[in-house]
Amino acid sequence: MPSLAPAVHLTGVLAALEVIERELAEVSLEAPVPTCPGWSVRQLLAHLGTAHRWALSVLAPDPSTPFDPTAAEAEGLGLPGSAELSGWLRSGVERLVSTIEAAPTDLEALVFLKEAGPPRDFWARRQCHESTIHAIDVIAARTGAPVSADEVTVSDALALDGVDELLVGFWQRGRSSPHTASRERTLVSAADRAWLLHSSEEPLRVHSFRLKDPEAAYEVDAVISGDPVDLYLAVWNRGGQVLDSAGRLQAWHDAAAIRWA
Repeated sequence: MPSLAPAVHLTGVLAALEVIERELAEVSLEAPVPTCPGWSVRQLLAHLGTAHRWALSVLAPDPSTPFDPTAAEAEGLGLPGSAELSGWLRSGVERLVSTIEAAPTDLEALVFLKEAGPPRDFWARRQCHESTIHAIDVIAARTGAPVSADEVTVSDALALDGVDELLVGFWQRGRSSPHTASRERTLVSAADRAWLLHSSEEPLRVHSFRLKDPEAAYEVDAVISGDPVDLYLAVWNRGGQVLDSAGRLQAWHDAAAIRWA
């Protein structure tokens, strides 16, 4: 479940938009995105704006106009320049943020991750990390390389929340779950947060907990650890520097592509 309040996540959405707007002053829309192979900045941002509009359609559906992701993405792709694409993104973000802010705490809506929490909280969190990770992708497009922790302005708390969303939310789903041929235990940790991953040929199981003693030894087959922002970048396959004692992350990234739902 989300470890941060919806207001914190919505602030993160707006902060990511500001990063994108700054980066667009220095990077071409046709620049390749090394952290999203095969995509240009234009394609990346058309995808992001479509994700925002999809979330909005889930939270406040319009029965007279069903959401069409193909049409939404085509709209973004068809915009002539950075200013227009930036404005289109901002329009979607502002509507999304205001809709979540106005939503009741007992809102009923689709959620699609494990241990998702209430729908209002879930969507604030999901769009925060969707936006933050793709803002990092735009930085990578400008530099031409995966990103280091000192190139991003993500708090430790937000980074740890994003690690939790990926490991607990995405990776425990059957279709996006990393697997190992035998039963293995991997400890993932940063600061005082830890996740024990139980992998096998079955869907991954994850137990999250607080580290009372960061120096304590655990009986595991592999360890992945680092500072919070480095771990965030690494588990989301955006860069970062972490200890990965058995080289698990790359194999798991190859096997566990992220899908919207």
